[in-house]
Amino acid sequence: MTTPISRRSLLGLGAVGAGAVLLGACGGEKAAPPAANEPQTIDFWHIQTGEPLKPIWVDVANQYHAAHSNVTLKLSDYENEAFKQKLTTVTQANDPPDLFQSWGGGVLANQAEAGLVKDLTGDVQSWVGELIPVAMQPYTIDGKVYGIPWDLGMVGIWYNKDLFAKAGITTLPTTWTELLAAVDKLKTAKVTPIALAGSEKWPGHFWWSYLAIRIAGVDALKQAMDSKNFENPDFVAAGQRLKELVDMAPFQKGFLSAPYGSPDGQAAIVGNGRAAMELMGQWAPAVQKDNSKGKKGLGDKLGFFTFPTVDGGKGKPTDVFGGGNGFAIGRNAPPATVDFLKFFLSAANQRRAAGTGALLPTNKAAQDGVKDPNAMAVAQALSAATGFQLYLDQAFPPAVGGQVNDSVAGLIAGSKTPDQVTKDITAVAKDQ
Repeated sequence: MTTPISRRSLLGLGAVGAGAVLLGACGGEKAAPPAANEPQTIDFWHIQTGEPLKPIWVDVANQYHAAHSNVTLKLSDYENEAFKQKLTTVTQANDPPDLFQSWGGGVLANQAEAGLVKDLTGDVQSWVGELIPVAMQPYTIDGKVYGIPWDLGMVGIWYNKDLFAKAGITTLPTTWTELLAAVDKLKTAKVTPIALAGSEKWPGHFWWSYLAIRIAGVDALKQAMDSKNFENPDFVAAGQRLKELVDMAPFQKGFLSAPYGSPDGQAAIVGNGRAAMELMGQWAPAVQKDNSKGKKGLGDKLGFFTFPTVDGGKGKPTDVFGGGNGFAIGRNAPPATVDFLKFFLSAANQRRAAGTGALLPTNKAAQDGVKDPNAMAVAQALSAATGFQLYLDQAFPPAVGGQVNDSVAGLIAGSKTPDQVTKDITAVAKDQ
């Protein structure tokens, strides 16, 4: 496992509501935080735009207001990429929201360095021990806590059991060669093998990143960032393996302009049975269901398997790639924000959210809330992990992570070669 983040090494573990819950974005300079017993409004930004978690977030906020009538929560939900863009705008203006989505890693480290987020170390000391220690690592920087995780999981391959059976695939792929063979069988059976949200770039970076982990090993990514040099033959090989896949034309028509979480996006294509696989995190079943016709999803037709190994690779089959979802608190947030976050992370609220199958809770006492078979499969794979790498677009400084996404997207689109990917990332890393 990796160690807590330092600023010298930015790699981490490896709708409208009722009552007081209001929608809207924050803006302008915030006044000094009020005293704890004075009226307070918490601007709460998150990325749960639909079922099943958004209604729970709204209800939790309403519950808190009912018990603390002086505290109003102003909820704003954004799609993933829109959230990142809007957060970049307000943080560049030194005006972060009071409570906002964070994946930890290099992005949070930069926010902490700039003084945009609160050091929560002392504030959470009395209850942070209730959380899974490994989940805290992406939010721990130089020994200080700057965020709290509410979810921990990993990226893997979600597949349609019926479409696999139609193609005659009786054994799940465990090697890259076997995965390519499965893609070939699916194409022969007139089934789109893989759905990909090419327009959003981050889903594509999952493929290159996992191949880099399998071929070079988890430690190689940390070493590359430390040395600011990604021109490692193993990383070039990762691009070559990905190009093998791309050359088979495995993705749906129009994938380069496809979004992720929308009725015509990657998740919906899988959820509607129009593609056999997607490489995605633990939230995949919930997003598939929320964006599919009738919001039904695949149900028990959906399965999960871990990313395959690569022959001759240095990485272990139990090294995993992923991360969790969490929250950071803006520097000018009112006093009640930390207390609300504690309530949000309570065992009862985490257990309720876990029961939807959309997350794996970080509160140790809420683990029994995981009932969904696919969520349990992810949890089992996670529990057996020998190494963990945080998403590269979050683990690395923002400019480097963004270049990973851009370069891999270029490789998938055919405009960049495998060695150009590593050269581009290196060039940006050297500027950091």
